[in-house]
Amino acid sequence: MEWVRGEIIGRGSFGTVSLAIPKSNSNKYVVKSAELSNSFSLKNEKEILSELNHPNIVRYLGDSLSLEKGTQFYNLFLEYATKGSIADQLKVSGGRFEFSDVKRYTKSVLKGLCHIHESGFVHCDIKLQNVLLFQDGTAKIADFGLARRVSDEFGEQLRGTPLYMSPEIVSGEKVESPADVWALGCAVVEMVTGKPVWDLLPESDVSALLYRIAVGGESPKIPGNLCSEGKDFLGKCFVKNPNERWTAQMLLDHPFVSGLKDERPSVSPKCPFEFPDWQSNSCSDSESVSSFGFSEDCCWASSWSPVSRTLDEELISNRIPNWNDSDDWVTVR
Repeated sequence: MEWVRGEIIGRGSFGTVSLAIPKSNSNKYVVKSAELSNSFSLKNEKEILSELNHPNIVRYLGDSLSLEKGTQFYNLFLEYATKGSIADQLKVSGGRFEFSDVKRYTKSVLKGLCHIHESGFVHCDIKLQNVLLFQDGTAKIADFGLARRVSDEFGEQLRGTPLYMSPEIVSGEKVESPADVWALGCAVVEMVTGKPVWDLLPESDVSALLYRIAVGGESPKIPGNLCSEGKDFLGKCFVKNPNERWTAQMLLDHPFVSGLKDERPSVSPKCPFEFPDWQSNSCSDSESVSSFGFSEDCCWASSWSPVSRTLDEELISNRIPNWNDSDDWVTVR
């Protein structure tokens, strides 16, 4: 189906995020685009999302190549979340959620994480900006550009956003599923307080915080106004030893979220998204770019927040940090 690139709704280190509108109807979806030579992150996201099918994970709808103004682009198509990210909704709600919403969103993320981890992957960048909200109230995990298969050999790397990094990531150990659980705990604190889990001034040096986490053994503060079940839940997320930290599956049975009814039935999408492999279209230098097939009765719903990750693949280190060597630090803004 022919489509037209709509307004840009976000930018990241990989490229741009735009609305995409099929010419034959008014439905909208999201297209993440990057120059073909700089599309590694998007292709990684495509490979992982194509293996994941869960109501709490954003749906991959297809990919293609396009030629626009003489430049070849790789395009990744994803469903569109009309309500934006949880971070967006937190601002709209005045900087704080009701506890019932915190529990509901937390359970949704946990269900998505269970599927991700059971499928052999680690997301590596769980945060409020990467959890999207749909018109029916469903929350879905998005932005898999930094995700990886657990079995892949990447060496010791810093992966993710500093304020959500677990001690083992900061220390340069192998990134595995417990790191996502720590990041989820950070996200829960932010939903409760309306502030980042670490009290860090804009002009502060992030490297000093990472040092406190890795060497000083500091853990995030648990909000005092949280119920006892919530405090215990966060305590399980912030266990320093990743081998002793509760798993996403264990946390689903925690009293903080176990009593909640599902916001919607956990069913697979009613129609398949069997897109053909991408093809390079010989488009003109107009905004109308490639075509692909999909079922017209599918429901379209965002897969990416305009707020980009703070520490992405460009800042990943392939070695364990030397905390005493200033050359090992990356200034993160």
